[in-house]
Amino acid sequence: MGDLNHGTHKRVFSVGDDVTVVFYKVDNRGTSSGGGHSDECGEDEPAAERIDFQSNCHGDAEEEAGGNDNSSQSSEKKTLCPPALCVSGEPASREGSAREGAEKPKGCPGLGLFYAFLSTVFFSIISVLVKTIQGVHAIEISAIRCFFQMLFVVPLLIYHKTGFLGPRDKRIYLVLRGFIGSNAMILLFYAVQQMPLADATVIMFSNPVFTSLLAWIFLKERCTIWDCVFTVFTLTGVILIARPPFLFGDHLRGIEGNYTNHIKGTIAAFAGAIAAACTFVILRKMGKSVHYYLSVWYYAVIGLIECIIAVSVLGEWKIPFCGRDRWILILIAVLGIAGQTFLTKALQIEKAAPVALMRTIDVVLAFIFQFLFFNLAPTLWSLGGALCVVLSTSGVAARRWYTSSRNS
Repeated sequence: MGDLNHGTHKRVFSVGDDVTVVFYKVDNRGTSSGGGHSDECGEDEPAAERIDFQSNCHGDAEEEAGGNDNSSQSSEKKTLCPPALCVSGEPASREGSAREGAEKPKGCPGLGLFYAFLSTVFFSIISVLVKTIQGVHAIEISAIRCFFQMLFVVPLLIYHKTGFLGPRDKRIYLVLRGFIGSNAMILLFYAVQQMPLADATVIMFSNPVFTSLLAWIFLKERCTIWDCVFTVFTLTGVILIARPPFLFGDHLRGIEGNYTNHIKGTIAAFAGAIAAACTFVILRKMGKSVHYYLSVWYYAVIGLIECIIAVSVLGEWKIPFCGRDRWILILIAVLGIAGQTFLTKALQIEKAAPVALMRTIDVVLAFIFQFLFFNLAPTLWSLGGALCVVLSTSGVAARRWYTSSRNS
């Protein structure tokens, strides 16, 4: 009797590829109705159970299954699909996610670093071109570059609908960014004209170290012992390049022109590095609330106004002697726009630390171009100073890279 009162009915359902779920239903009804009811409903019960199984596994059919309460089979409470057995939807979801992952285009690895390399090459070529121009003041070269850069940015501002003034609470920072950034460019061009190309590039390249110190002072960012060590290394490199007579004597080798011009170029490059560091701090302060092209617009407009006033006061307006120099001035402006564009795209794709490490190639290119185009071999003092500066800036970039990776 016990076997008859507790009959076991086996139900086998296929819920997916290579997945079969078997259910056993215990029948507590009597013998008189058990056999006939079982034979009568033997074909209908699997269908009802299958509907209930699907409604429990896929919540979309719950209302439809709940609407069939008139039948005796659906009135019984069935728990045919516990959460642990609801596996029918997993293969499809996994296949769908795999299909979406396959359809999603993958970015080219290393593209951001390639953009950073292109910007480094363009900026290095600009330094070479500035040094080849004779008889044109660095401020006038800066004015011509700002003019063409302004023409390039205007249609971009119109296309992105950013306006020409920017947010009201950010305008003071935009003005400071334009003024200090244009001064950094003028000082770099002046340093390149007064001292060896590689030495000016190395000193200007020390700005990441000063950026960390200024961010600690004005932005209250953390300053570690490593930042102090990198600053000492950078100052040591600048001293090795400048080679003041009270430390190295009066007989100096590897100096381009006289020592007065060399020390003028050193001071200009050092001041330009600090100005560039201040520009980076201002950009951090503004954050992403100001569009990049608006920042470049202020840089070009304020730089052009400043250069026109300075050149007019100094009386240094001069037309280049030959057509070649005129084309070089235009090329400097075009390469400057291209270099800034590729640097911006590199920072959009890649993290800032790898981009900063890639830009150390600028120092290597400066030494190569100095030897190839100006026939000036670097001295051991210049190489030692360059090594100190490159190690410092690379250390700053590597530490930031490690910190960001650790936090993420």
